[in-house]
Amino acid sequence: MLSRLAVFCLADGAVETVFTTARHIEAPNWTADGASLIVNGAGRLYRVPLAKPTLHEIDTGFANKINNDHGVSPDGKTLVISDSSQGGSTIYTLPISGGVPSRVTEKAPSYWHGWSPDGRTLAYVGKRSTTFQVYTCPTEGGAETGLTADFDHCDGPDYTPDGRWIWFNGERAGEVDLWRVRPDGSDLERMTRDAEVNWFPHPSPDGKQILYLAYQRGTRGHPAMQTVALRLMPADGGMPTTLLTVTGGQGTINVPCWAPDGRRFAFVHYEG
Repeated sequence: MLSRLAVFCLADGAVETVFTTARHIEAPNWTADGASLIVNGAGRLYRVPLAKPTLHEIDTGFANKINNDHGVSPDGKTLVISDSSQGGSTIYTLPISGGVPSRVTEKAPSYWHGWSPDGRTLAYVGKRSTTFQVYTCPTEGGAETGLTADFDHCDGPDYTPDGRWIWFNGERAGEVDLWRVRPDGSDLERMTRDAEVNWFPHPSPDGKQILYLAYQRGTRGHPAMQTVALRLMPADGGMPTTLLTVTGGQGTINVPCWAPDGRRFAFVHYEG
């Protein structure tokens, strides 16, 4: 199997494959300077410089079971990871250049997905009873706040750039749609109503559009190696535009993947 790390340009719809590897890599983030992408693979985290693309392993100390729920702080100085090397998946932060992870969430499993624009709060999903719901907590750790309670499953919470909304995908009665909610848990609003199985919404840096992944009708969970569409929809709701269709799903755009300039986004697709 080949993993292809690619960049989509909104201006002309061009797709540039920046790196191809026989290793399984997932979930690209951009560094704040736009010069590199961060991906995970086989429990490790890697930096891929766009000028000379190759995998440069980032020192993450004891954390060697990192999954695809990782990201970069708004100021570009800190990495956040979801790692299960010490038990159930737990959220940690560490310097952008690497180092010893600092634990954030006390409860597991917890899977990171969003960072508030002011850098003070993390959004994530956790399983505290029988289902995964959306939570937030201070970046340095502390009491968590539950934002959802009655979904069959939630995933992918990501902040809008003004910090006024958190988007996520939520499942009810077998239908998976995109939703948004205020950071205090109020004003819950369903944003898609179609037959597709919609996952991983990512607000654009200018706040005007939402990038997301659409599985075919009837898909359960968020499996890999599926035919999926990358779509763009207005942030206030409305008809989406399909940008391209790829082989992927799990690992394609699990976490924030917009370039800092908002003109491009990164994704991973697979072959073989």
